[in-house]
Amino acid sequence: MDGVHLEIQPQPNDTTCGPTCLHAVYGYYGEALPLQQVINETGSLSEGGTLGALLGQHALARRYDATIYTFNVRVFDPTWFDEHGHGRPELQAKLKEQIQAKNNERLRYACGAYLGFLEAGGKLRMKDLTRGLLRHYLYQSHPIIAGLSSTFLYRAKREIGIDCKPDDINGLPTGHFVVLCGYDRDTKMVRVADPYLPNPIAPRDNYYVVDVDRVVCAILLGALTYDANLMIFTPSKSKGLTRGDTHRRQ
Repeated sequence: MDGVHLEIQPQPNDTTCGPTCLHAVYGYYGEALPLQQVINETGSLSEGGTLGALLGQHALARRYDATIYTFNVRVFDPTWFDEHGHGRPELQAKLKEQIQAKNNERLRYACGAYLGFLEAGGKLRMKDLTRGLLRHYLYQSHPIIAGLSSTFLYRAKREIGIDCKPDDINGLPTGHFVVLCGYDRDTKMVRVADPYLPNPIAPRDNYYVVDVDRVVCAILLGALTYDANLMIFTPSKSKGLTRGDTHRRQ
């Protein structure tokens, strides 16, 4: 399987999957930081968890280049991007207008987080989520943090409450972050580094393979929980780090 060798730790609790994935990417590029430091420094939501834009802000502050591919039409109108998937010049102004126009606090917070990401130098894209897009980065030995629906990925019950109790009637879809670190073009399987352990797919391992179509669907359905994104963080030239691995078979 083509991809990267990446070490990921189990997330300390139900709401720290994002910083744990970010910590794994930092480690891949040779930057050793305590996991708790990354958790403490990453912005979070009042109800727990984080947003991809907040992970991106942390990476930018540490002199990483950061690109986020978003598929979340709850936050972004597709007309704010050009035919090549790049944000139009008015993108930031549109986010500010949306903050003023809508009363949904979660939406307004997400818009503010993306504004902070863009102002810090992050790049935002909206393109079709294809196998080719995933292969493009994995074949270049770049791990991909994906914000997705764990409910769909795991085929698990929806959850309710701060303790994330499974409840197929009263529960709601749950968001999650994982790292995509391998792709097999013949079998169409993606290798996933998952900080949630035990998880329904691999109860005793942080790593497993899953069909690429399920991964794509799970990412797109992440829009229900303000996820639905791919994040590419790579050290800037000024940082002086190199890859933790080269293009390899696993």
